[in-house]
Amino acid sequence: MTMVDTTVWIDYFRNRATPETDWLDREVSRQRLGLTDLILCEVLQGIADPREFDGTRAALQQFEIFSTGGIHLAVTSAQNYQALRRQGVTVRKTIDCLIASF
Repeated sequence: MTMVDTTVWIDYFRNRATPETDWLDREVSRQRLGLTDLILCEVLQGIADPREFDGTRAALQQFEIFSTGGIHLAVTSAQNYQALRRQGVTVRKTIDCLIASF
């Protein structure tokens, strides 16, 4: 199972050619791909057109979507955030840390 992150899905649905979207295009029928409910939310938040929203939602729901959250994930995410800070890396968005920790 490979989890595909928000920016890759956004670029993919906007037909932007990047190394990541090229990979996704090749692998979409070759291996199990998934996303989290948080990634689904992030992708859909940026879509204003209701038809595009529905089409994108339907396309993403063809993949395995994992529920996230809970105390364990919150604590793990905070620990990962702190470990990265000690190494001089600052995670800018909490949601990115939550997704990566999942």
